Amino acid sequence: MAKDIPDIIYTQVDEAPELASHSLLPMIRAFAGAAGLDVDIMNISLAGRVLSQFPDFLKDDQKVPDDLAALGEIVKQPQANVIKLPNISASQPQLDAAIKELQAQGYAIPDYPVNASTDAEKDIKARYDAVKGSAVNPVLREGNSDRRAAKAVKNYAKANPHSMGDWSADSPTHVASMKGNDFFANEKSATITAAQAGGAKIVFISDDGNQKTLKDGLKYEEGTVVDATFLSASDLRDYIKEEIASMEPGVLFSVHLKATMMKVSDPIIFGHFVSVYLEEFITKHADELKALGFNPNSGIGALEAKIAGNAELEADLKAVMAKQPPMYMVDSDKGITNLHVSSDVIIDASMPAVIRAGGIGWGPDGKAAPTKCCIPDNCYAPVYDETINYFKEHGKLDVTTCGAVSNVGLMAQKAEEYGSHPTTFEIPSSGTVRIVLDNGDILHEHKVHQGDIWRSATAKKAPILDWIQLGIDRTKATGKAAFWLDAGRAHDAELIKYVKPALEKAGIDIPIMAPREATRFSFDTMRAGEDCVTITGNVLRDYLTDLFPILELGTSAKMLSIVKLMNGGGMFETGAGGSAPKHVQQLMEENHLRWDSLGEFCALGESLKFLGETRSKPKAVVLGDAVDVATQKVLDEDRSPERKVGQNDNRTSHYWFARYWAEALAAQSDDADLAAHFAPIAKDLADKEAEILKELQAGEGKAVDLGGYYHGDEAKTSAVMRPSATLNAIIG
Repeated sequence: MAKDIPDIIYTQVDEAPELASHSLLPMIRAFAGAAGLDVDIMNISLAGRVLSQFPDFLKDDQKVPDDLAALGEIVKQPQANVIKLPNISASQPQLDAAIKELQAQGYAIPDYPVNASTDAEKDIKARYDAVKGSAVNPVLREGNSDRRAAKAVKNYAKANPHSMGDWSADSPTHVASMKGNDFFANEKSATITAAQAGGAKIVFISDDGNQKTLKDGLKYEEGTVVDATFLSASDLRDYIKEEIASMEPGVLFSVHLKATMMKVSDPIIFGHFVSVYLEEFITKHADELKALGFNPNSGIGALEAKIAGNAELEADLKAVMAKQPPMYMVDSDKGITNLHVSSDVIIDASMPAVIRAGGIGWGPDGKAAPTKCCIPDNCYAPVYDETINYFKEHGKLDVTTCGAVSNVGLMAQKAEEYGSHPTTFEIPSSGTVRIVLDNGDILHEHKVHQGDIWRSATAKKAPILDWIQLGIDRTKATGKAAFWLDAGRAHDAELIKYVKPALEKAGIDIPIMAPREATRFSFDTMRAGEDCVTITGNVLRDYLTDLFPILELGTSAKMLSIVKLMNGGGMFETGAGGSAPKHVQQLMEENHLRWDSLGEFCALGESLKFLGETRSKPKAVVLGDAVDVATQKVLDEDRSPERKVGQNDNRTSHYWFARYWAEALAAQSDDADLAAHFAPIAKDLADKEAEILKELQAGEGKAVDLGGYYHGDEAKTSAVMRPSATLNAIIG
């Protein structure tokens, strides 16, 4: 396979990052081509993943290869060099919308069978379910994460501080979690011994004695940490009722989950919030809602669509919502609430936004207000609770002086919760769930009741050891760090058994702290102007690499994630895409794309230097060093995208990046051929600056047609994203 692996693989994804690629990728290919490097693209977008699942439904010219599966094999090779942009981790509403769009474009893919009964329907449902949630990351992440801000990004943030809301010590904003019987309280964990290694299955035995295999064919290697836990549905509903009943006047009600990644558990939890909040309405109209096929997991938005035109139901819904506490809004102007769509409020973006704003959200009246933040499970809620407490005590963060917080995250080979979707189940009736090993051992057992959410997750030995070593290496390079592990949590206690001996062997003292204590330690460190590393599991990796960057940089989109693949390759991730939908909407309405490709610039530089060093291609190193110079200049000269029509946008920032990149290559003395090649290009880009910028901005303020949201038309999108004939002619 090695000879077939291109120098760099660039991923085709979704939304704003994909639109930006139409402008940036031709530039990258042109510059790389001058150094004899090839850059290929592989499609891991939601639409691409959907179409790849249904070749038997498509015409020959519509079929697409399963690039995700192919890329999953490539990342296991030492030659892998992947630049991964943020892709959609699809919720059910997003999947439904993508299916509808593709069908409208003439792709004869089937509808999603919600209540699959026949074998054919079950097969279709299984294919669609394979592309939901975090379908991409577990396949590609064959290494652990080293995520941090580039020095240029951090320096710019200090010199150009973003806005931070003021905090008061008596702010009523707070985090509210379950008092027990959640995933944290019920967790059991064990490390597989040599005698236990091998096959396993998950079985459910109902109280009447019937046994059903929930999952067969599991295989556990020696040294694998295997967890099992459940969250009580009845206790969850009691907690929601209590939190609604205890609302203070003037405080917004909100829930913060991650229904996109936790694609089985969190939509169910979300549905409980919807059904409790609307309990009076749902009880009164139970028969009508059943006939309409309403599922609370789909949210209030789906409910409104189903009852549209029924004056009685619309009036009753409005009246019931008016009785309840005011809700945190996604879009006050459009009446889109926290409970409209499960994927609209994603905890790792929504909680930092509330905290950065000074503990406020936006209410139905369009005004800012303090917020009750419901985070049911206590595994990670203490991080946000402690952050809010810290800001109440110390006030807002001074971003001009604070240190940087980076992360080393355990995620390789489907480590921890994000790999748990195939082993997460909503329990059908009272009974017992067991993990039964092939040697006859019952590894874990839980007594459960109807509606409870039971899940299991694993972390293999080799990724754990690799993660510990990466944490040690980054600590030595940075100075301060902590392992975020709670000795009182079953899973963390098993990891600590690996961490302590490894630290002793390495002769290094890195503190091990529960997440709450580690949160305070990290804020104390950064407030003192020092840098530190958070060494965490997979979910905290995801949450913290939004929390700290949003507070210290203003965004997480500018973070660089270097994934050192365990077999020697590299994957370079480019930041978060949480605000991408709003960016796409603005582009379509106003032809202004404010998505910042700074993360892509940083990843590109690292990828090129990695390529040069690992494959002995010195020209790649020269290109990579020049990328760093260009990136710094984009920041220093304020060429990054801004929010409003007429200001810099994504396309103008790409012009400046290409120009600065060419100028850096023309000025360097390490490679005369590259200097000679790029000197006239740099001159042309500078001489024709006014003409290029005029062409790039000529269409701003007018609506544009991309030919689709999830599956845009290639020609239409390229015309929108590459509107300067002069620039295109220079770049090629």
